[in-house]
Amino acid sequence: MLSFGQNNVLSVTPPEKVTAKAGTTIEVKLSVHVRPGYHINSNQPSDEYLIPLKLSWDPGSLSGAPTSFYPKPSMEKYSFSEKPLSVYTGDFEITTRFGIKDSASSGPATIPGKLRYQACTDRLCLPPKTVEIQLPIEIVK
Repeated sequence: MLSFGQNNVLSVTPPEKVTAKAGTTIEVKLSVHVRPGYHINSNQPSDEYLIPLKLSWDPGSLSGAPTSFYPKPSMEKYSFSEKPLSVYTGDFEITTRFGIKDSASSGPATIPGKLRYQACTDRLCLPPKTVEIQLPIEIVK
């Protein structure tokens, strides 16, 4: 039986701890690496049936929804597609802007997040996968 796993196809460098003052806005960069020979669809794929890269965060002590900024994708042509696809390969960063509530409790906290993606080669696509992310944060008043 032949099985294709996604182990080590995409890796995320754990974000470093950030210090944020209650009532302010911070930016956090998430470093992502896609193994050579693979690509993942961008956050705005070329076709509606393709699964987009999506970073989401649990609101918890955040004020409003976090805003994520994705890098500019590459337009790559693959043998299975008539037109070029909007993809990410190699190393890239996703930047997220967070607002911290005025009422957020001081002290250490963790903001949980999820990165959903689908990795493909020029011949096959693996099942979609979600990676759990933990952003350590120190909230000060």
